[in-house]
Amino acid sequence: MDSTIRLITKATTWQVLGLFSMMLIGYLVTGSVAAGGGIALAGAITGFVAYFIHELIWSKIAWGRVQNGVSDPKAL
Repeated sequence: MDSTIRLITKATTWQVLGLFSMMLIGYLVTGSVAAGGGIALAGAITGFVAYFIHELIWSKIAWGRVQNGVSDPKAL
């Protein structure tokens, strides 16, 4: 199970990458750096929250986990 700080770090680095790609897409669509940045920021905040919640939920699900090369029999 990942620690909370690891989850936050993973979500942050993912969103930084997404922020830059969305800013570029927003700029290409609108022709405006400000509009592209606004679109990217809204997307980044929404995506960060959604990703973090998604990871928290999956960290509590044992299905498909492998420990020491052996699947968890309770996960089946």
